[in-house]
Amino acid sequence: MSGLLRFITSAKTSWIVLVLAGLAAAALFSIAGGEESETAPSVGLPDSAESVQVDQLREEFPSADDTSALLVFASDEGELDADTLALINENAMGELANLSREGFVPPAQVSDDGTVALVVVPLDPESDVAAQSERAQELRDAASADLDGVRVYLTGAEGFEVDIAAVFAGADFTLLLTTVIVVAVLLLITYRSPWLWLVPLVVIGVADGLAGIVARQVASAVGVQLDASVTGILSVLVFGAGTNYALLLIARYRDELRLHEDRRVAMQRALRGAGPAIIASGSTVALALLTLLLAELAGNRALGLACAVGIVVAMIFALFVLPAALVLFGRGLFWPYVPRFGSPDAIARSVWGKLGRAVSKRPIIVATGGFIVLGVMASGLFFVQTGLSQNDRFLQKPEAVQGQEVLAEAFSAGTTSPSIVIVPLDEAEEAESALAALDGVDSAAIGETTDNLARIDVTLGANAETEEAFATVERMRAALDGVGTGEGLVGGLDAQALDVTNAQARDQALIIPLILVLVLIVLVVLLRALVAPLLLLLAVVASFFSAIGLSWWLFQTPLFGFPAIDTNVLLFSFLFLVALGVDYSIFLVTRAKEESDHLGITQGMIRALAATGAVITSAGILLAAVFAVLGVLPLITLTQIGIIVCIGVLIDTLLVRTVVVPALAFITKDAFWWPRKPKLRDADAAARGADALALTPAARRVTKR
Repeated sequence: MSGLLRFITSAKTSWIVLVLAGLAAAALFSIAGGEESETAPSVGLPDSAESVQVDQLREEFPSADDTSALLVFASDEGELDADTLALINENAMGELANLSREGFVPPAQVSDDGTVALVVVPLDPESDVAAQSERAQELRDAASADLDGVRVYLTGAEGFEVDIAAVFAGADFTLLLTTVIVVAVLLLITYRSPWLWLVPLVVIGVADGLAGIVARQVASAVGVQLDASVTGILSVLVFGAGTNYALLLIARYRDELRLHEDRRVAMQRALRGAGPAIIASGSTVALALLTLLLAELAGNRALGLACAVGIVVAMIFALFVLPAALVLFGRGLFWPYVPRFGSPDAIARSVWGKLGRAVSKRPIIVATGGFIVLGVMASGLFFVQTGLSQNDRFLQKPEAVQGQEVLAEAFSAGTTSPSIVIVPLDEAEEAESALAALDGVDSAAIGETTDNLARIDVTLGANAETEEAFATVERMRAALDGVGTGEGLVGGLDAQALDVTNAQARDQALIIPLILVLVLIVLVVLLRALVAPLLLLLAVVASFFSAIGLSWWLFQTPLFGFPAIDTNVLLFSFLFLVALGVDYSIFLVTRAKEESDHLGITQGMIRALAATGAVITSAGILLAAVFAVLGVLPLITLTQIGIIVCIGVLIDTLLVRTVVVPALAFITKDAFWWPRKPKLRDADAAARGADALALTPAARRVTKR
């Protein structure tokens, strides 16, 4: 280990680290830098899902290669008059027919109140996003030609694909630019130096670029597809975690510069002190993310794989590239607040140390009060609603969503998303009758057939992706189990949404306990104790519940007005908050473990809080701000994840790590390290009159010897 540290920091070899990193970055950027992710998130259900099986069976039907665009014509005032309807049909038979699959478009369907007309345009599938967008504009232009007083919406499968591609276009660049600006500003405020902030920003920025490339290569090798939402979260995570590691290392480096005249020796000491915490922290996050590989939903697996790769890249750059870059410069890099050799110990003047001393006097009261505050914030949990429909997932409703809503109001609620049932051909009539008789089903009609299969189109009475629609789908599936051989299958948008909800619930039931177990194992190995890891895990889980509860109250305000929390938000928020939130406790407690060897647990924790308080607070605020940046992306799901993680990190940074964890350590004293026996009992340290905040740098060196 000493040889590796000298290689990273030595004047003769540190430049080699930077050259190797530069060459590797240049090679990866040149080979794969132009690759891009898919533009929009995919559903990612497993093949065992019933809706997926329906989609596979639909390939056997004549219309398997068909797609369609729904053109919705809504009158600005009153009913659509006869002339307007005639013009709509004329456009349908003219230019729209020329754009359709077979040169024919059925006549417009008119709502019962006469205010809305619907034209269905059959189309050939188009995989090229640019060509699809161009065709969509041609459809809009042809549909609205010569029409006055009528709003025209392009919706349906074609409309949603085009609009989703449009809202994600350039999203990664916007997110990256916003993240870089936020990180740069916060680093500048933190360091109060005109140039120190540039070093970690450049290093982590390169790490982010490489993480995206490496993640895409690894994902491609194992057959996993990354979409824009995954790559967006990846950038946020790499910048957030990477900058946290940089803050911890630089803070420790600053402390060691006061104790060592040679800056390279100081960096070696800083790496020895901060390295284990960074490795433990990164390993915890990476392992927690890898548990998502056991998920049913492909989107969850993609996120876990990509972000785990990103965390590993961020760790490598923080532990190897950043130290080599920092030691190239002298102490003047910290100007105007230059840490001089032998200068007074800044820890002794830390307000965080004084806070720790105050907490140590009444730890039971402080811990009780802390958990009461957490409980009050968590009260929103009793009112949380989960599950967003496709129409509710956008911060700004695109045209396809607006058209879908107009259709839902004018026609039968399920017209916009009919369920698709596939049954054996000889059971079609029996299945049709059974389905038509069910509560919640408006109509059922046999459509296309093959030699052995029949398709039944079912219109539901409930709005798409609602609890009522899900209940009807479940009744349909139960009814088909009793028809003939019981091989009938239900698919379509509502069935797919129900399958996603069920798969997400199964993923949560599996992944959340695994994350807790993994985090506990990492903490036990790191601290060689059992009580401390359990207390840290309890505290971080409490902060998660508080973040969810407080976020729900915020979501109900007019500022956001979210009707529910999306199904995957709870799992991702738990993952990020527990894995990242425990980081700050790791930073604190590993320093407390180091200090308690010669100060005892009480004074060791006070000194650890004094030493890490400022840097952890800065890191927490920065990470919270970086996750809040997810709000610039167009999906409410990402906005909700960003807000929940932002609030949770702030709770963990400012309350849990600041007072709750120290209070628990002060209450348990030596038992905090059980079953390991401390090198110095707390009672013996107190008898010696150990004072964490009175130690000078020289005294610290003597004490450590």
